[in-house]
Amino acid sequence: MVWQPRESNPLYTNPMIEVRAPQTDQEWEAYFDLRYQELRKPWNQPKGSEKADDEDAAFHFAAFEDGQLLGVSRLQRNSLEQGQVRFMAVSDQAQGKGIGKKIMAEVEAFAKKIGMTEIVLQAREIAVPFYLAIGYENVEKTHLLFGEIQHYLMRKKI
Repeated sequence: MVWQPRESNPLYTNPMIEVRAPQTDQEWEAYFDLRYQELRKPWNQPKGSEKADDEDAAFHFAAFEDGQLLGVSRLQRNSLEQGQVRFMAVSDQAQGKGIGKKIMAEVEAFAKKIGMTEIVLQAREIAVPFYLAIGYENVEKTHLLFGEIQHYLMRKKI
């Protein structure tokens, strides 16, 4: 799905950002590498830990600007009505530029289009304010990833 400007929404400031699934082997490699660099490597996790066993069953989203990968996310179907966002990451150089908001808007629009009415996710403590700002509800404190990264269950009706 290609991101299109939504002029009524002030979050969409750069129409040159395209959000879609990776298409080439090179794009898939960059997609998984960004997940590794942002979500696993800083905690000394092994290469390969950025992938899950059910990747083929999930919907993948990647934000590109002029061919450069800026951020990634994945949506899995937990039930007919509920989706779960996993592996959300924005590259260091693209932080604070609205890339995460654009990705999540596209994820939510796609989820709604395929009949989902709710999205849940496990947010790292540092990301909770981001998700609250885009309408997610903090449900409860959950687990510690790698024994040190506090997570919170969050949800949003779409």
